[in-house]
Amino acid sequence: MPNDTLVTYEHADADGLVVAALDGELDLDRADAVRDSLAAAAATEGCRYLHVDVAAVTFIDSYALGALVSARNSAASQGVTFTLANPSRQVRQAVQITGLSHVFGLPA
Repeated sequence: MPNDTLVTYEHADADGLVVAALDGELDLDRADAVRDSLAAAAATEGCRYLHVDVAAVTFIDSYALGALVSARNSAASQGVTFTLANPSRQVRQAVQITGLSHVFGLPA
């Protein structure tokens, strides 16, 4: 399982599912690295679905949220479905406030 200090993910299974996990504070200092790491996860050979587990995220700012949108768009351009899974309260609030629930496959 690759691990780059920001994102931990498993290679695609037989159905093309890659599960990635983020934790801690996602802010300006980490936003670009998170975006790039998730893009790498989406580029994993055989990946068709990228589920990003954000249960352990304790803080997210607008820069990091933008990085997630960018990673989602990058994945979509490769034909990969990108969803957020198990959102922490902080992530759920940020996504709902910005109206991005549908973008990440979360209930409104």
